[in-house]
Amino acid sequence: MRFQGTDNYVATDDLKVAVNAAVLLRRPLLIKGEPGTGKTVLAQEISKALNAPLIEWNVKSTTKAQQGLYEYDAVARLRDGQLGEERVHDIANYIRKGKLWEAFTSERLPVLLIDEIDKADIEFPNDLLQELDKMAFHVYETGETVAAVERPIVVITSNNEKELPDAFLRRCFFHYIKFPDADTMRAIIDVHFPGIQKILVSRALEIFYEVREVPGLKKKPSTSELLDWLKLLLSEDMPLEVLQSKDATKAIPPLHGALLKNEQDIMLFERLAFMSRRGG
Repeated sequence: MRFQGTDNYVATDDLKVAVNAAVLLRRPLLIKGEPGTGKTVLAQEISKALNAPLIEWNVKSTTKAQQGLYEYDAVARLRDGQLGEERVHDIANYIRKGKLWEAFTSERLPVLLIDEIDKADIEFPNDLLQELDKMAFHVYETGETVAAVERPIVVITSNNEKELPDAFLRRCFFHYIKFPDADTMRAIIDVHFPGIQKILVSRALEIFYEVREVPGLKKKPSTSELLDWLKLLLSEDMPLEVLQSKDATKAIPPLHGALLKNEQDIMLFERLAFMSRRGG
């Protein structure tokens, strides 16, 4: 099984090498990069390319590692006991399987996505060390051990909101998705907008990278935001002359709400336009 990218996902050579190395070693693939660079989509495309079922575990700030293994619903069992339910005698009826349990017992080799692991508590990665290393865990309530017949393909994403423990990093194959250069971005645009005018793409990319390079920008626009912006430009049938204008007093690009996502950055561009008008 080798990942070569898909018709819907443009993968650079170094990303292909990282994916295939992680698959070969059966090490969790830890993917970092700016938000909007396709980390989550990568796991989905690996699943499609390898014809493997995808199991997604979307991590939140309140997520605990134990939830990925299983949860014991003691409250439901107590309630059933008070009602005299027959099922109360089998504790297995109150065990809710987590995403790791699903992945370990899948009939076909799955791709397990642990998405945005850095959102959870700092102890979250440490609490999964043994389970990801041994691909097995013990269910204390029933006395059984759940072990993977074959190690699943694990993809873990992080937006670098907090540092991950060294012991956790040691167990992973790491890859950082660099922000796409102009040529790679053109290939990505061609996938999403086949047949789009080349001159429109060239000017839109020029504006996009200029916006990203503005000093003091709080949030740089991402790949997904560029695609949204292009979709709007096409749907609004924006005249090409608007994009081609070099008027520095019009510093804010048209439909800028797709690119600029907070008031500080919009005010920054308005100040640049004001300074340009005064300079003129």
